[in-house]
Amino acid sequence: MGNVKDSSKRENNFKSAKNNNEASGIKSVLVYFAAIIPFLIIALVLLYQGKGNKQPSNPSTSQKSIIAEAVSGTDLIIPKDKISETASFYPYKIDNVTMEVFAVKAKDGTIRTALNTCQVCYASGRGYYKQVDDTMVCQNCGNVFDIDQIEKLRNGCNPVPVDSEYKKDDGNNIVIDKSFLEAKKDMFTNWTNGQ
Repeated sequence: MGNVKDSSKRENNFKSAKNNNEASGIKSVLVYFAAIIPFLIIALVLLYQGKGNKQPSNPSTSQKSIIAEAVSGTDLIIPKDKISETASFYPYKIDNVTMEVFAVKAKDGTIRTALNTCQVCYASGRGYYKQVDDTMVCQNCGNVFDIDQIEKLRNGCNPVPVDSEYKKDDGNNIVIDKSFLEAKKDMFTNWTNGQ
């Protein structure tokens, strides 16, 4: 009979130890989560705030400056005194197709001009550029293009350059030839410019 009591006592001790271990394990998990949860909440709050307030280092460069109403039927005239390190956008309309040219000053002070469409992505309708700091970013593929490379690089995912043979500097203005714009009209037939 002593063996039965001892066996029963051992079983009760085992159950008690098992329950204590389970309780201890649950307490450990709860303490762990109690310690971790505040950090997770703080991290999520900081992450959310960072996304909501995310701005380029120069906020003015993320804004789109449309300088004029859409021009049509003549050469496009861009006043040089309106051109800065922040890209300025100039709409041009041919038939029912709205195009856009942008002008921006490179780091060396030269004025760079290009069509606001991508040589590769234009057919998608989303192959237009937005400025972020000193780069232009294709809104279709995300390619980041340095402003200093505008008119220098060609035939890739970059803004369509306005070649020097199609533009002239009269001292006060950059004048872009109407024939160049007419020849590039088809690149804008699907163009959405974010609309």
